[in-house]
Amino acid sequence: MKKALVIGASGGIGAAIAAQLEARGMSVTGLSRSADGLDLTDDQGTARVLRALDPPYDLVVVATGALEIDGAAPEKSLRALSAQAMADQFALNAIGPALVLREAGRLLPRESRSVCAVLSARVGSIGDNRLGGWVSYRASKAALNQIIRTAAIELARSHKQAVCVALHPGTVATAFTEKYLGRHPAVLPNEAASNLLRVIEGLTPEQSGGFYDWAGKEVPW
Repeated sequence: MKKALVIGASGGIGAAIAAQLEARGMSVTGLSRSADGLDLTDDQGTARVLRALDPPYDLVVVATGALEIDGAAPEKSLRALSAQAMADQFALNAIGPALVLREAGRLLPRESRSVCAVLSARVGSIGDNRLGGWVSYRASKAALNQIIRTAAIELARSHKQAVCVALHPGTVATAFTEKYLGRHPAVLPNEAASNLLRVIEGLTPEQSGGFYDWAGKEVPW
């Protein structure tokens, strides 16, 4: 792998991934809302930025997302549900990555191995949901997983060596999670990035469309 695109490169995990890829000698293009005006809630704006790039990229990482948007904290129960808060979660966590995946066929090479890795979350697993709560965030990540699965199926028709997967990075100590860590063990962004890149390096086309955690273990849908 020689060339990478990191979406969300100003965030904790995205920045760490970009830095580690550059340290390995890869040419890295990093995009973010704060540095490049890439707003994944803007359909036409996202298309304009991505279509101005210079593909193909051997690796595309989508490391965007938010747990709390405009002060709306994750719901403790369905009674706390807000239509607007849920719509905001879907716009950023599901539709945003879908707009990136819409361009995947053009961004990835057709004749060589490539990986498109999108950061998801274990709480988006329907089979693993035993606690309830966090309705909007859970649902947006579950929707994202379906989008990734669909993208993988379509990519396989034209990009035989492409791998498109959902990855759970574990609990990472970033501004994204600082209010919600509690007693949960967390790793620093650099460690999370190392874990994710290790998984990415070992992925095969047969695993495309899957959902894996930071250790490479499959996560139930």
